[in-house]
Amino acid sequence: MEQIEALKTISYSGIFLSCFSEESTKCIHSTPEHVLVYLYSGEQIIEDRNKTIKLKAGDCALVRRDHRLKMYKNGKGKDLYKGISLTFKRSILREFYSNLNKTDIPENVKISDQNVFKIDPDTAITSLFQSLNPYFDSNIKPTESITKLKLLEGIYALLNSNEQFYPILFDFAEPWKVDILEFLNDNYTDDLSMGQIASFTGRSLATFKRDFKKVSSLTPQKWLMKKRLEMAYIKLKEDGKKVHDVYFEVGFKNPSHFSTAFKKQYGFAPSEI
Repeated sequence: MEQIEALKTISYSGIFLSCFSEESTKCIHSTPEHVLVYLYSGEQIIEDRNKTIKLKAGDCALVRRDHRLKMYKNGKGKDLYKGISLTFKRSILREFYSNLNKTDIPENVKISDQNVFKIDPDTAITSLFQSLNPYFDSNIKPTESITKLKLLEGIYALLNSNEQFYPILFDFAEPWKVDILEFLNDNYTDDLSMGQIASFTGRSLATFKRDFKKVSSLTPQKWLMKKRLEMAYIKLKEDGKKVHDVYFEVGFKNPSHFSTAFKKQYGFAPSEI
């Protein structure tokens, strides 16, 4: 993270409090976990490829895991940037899910492909984050049990705000199986058949296809294609790499197939970046 003269960034087991003194602080955000962000003051701009999301004081957003984003944290006038984020690790989500009354889970909820969800802060979300404001004072530290309760409160607040967050937060399979998306994010460049991926994640092919539908609206093949092209875009645009280096790095066998797929998804050839 590239940051300028930070006043403080305090971390308490998944709860991060940040306050910056300069006008603008830029960071490249890439996290393996879902993050709920709330702004007390200032402004935060999130760039996700061709989309820009602006957050002002009082705004809240959920950033989906396993996506790379650009974030700008700005002061506004005399107000410093002051924000807080809750990081939901798989372990706490699994624990929450295991204690959840499964009859409360809504059925047939369409799985969104969005990476950033701006949330209208209701009373529950606002009160949660206001209760964390005192911990910006480094002399006041929450206990482990308090931080866990606050994270659980954040999960409840998200689920109550919109049912679309159920399949996003609980996008893991049974504990004895390997997490599908975790495996694919780690191995998307490999030339594996669907049968091999199913086997490596502890499933039959039929079970793999059924479980995959629970975590994505795309087919496994289209998910892999989208992932490879997104990573290629980052390598070309942000890392300044050349097309002949990138196509193989992200799992394509030849540059022609890569260029055709890239243009189909983004509307322009990779050489035009």
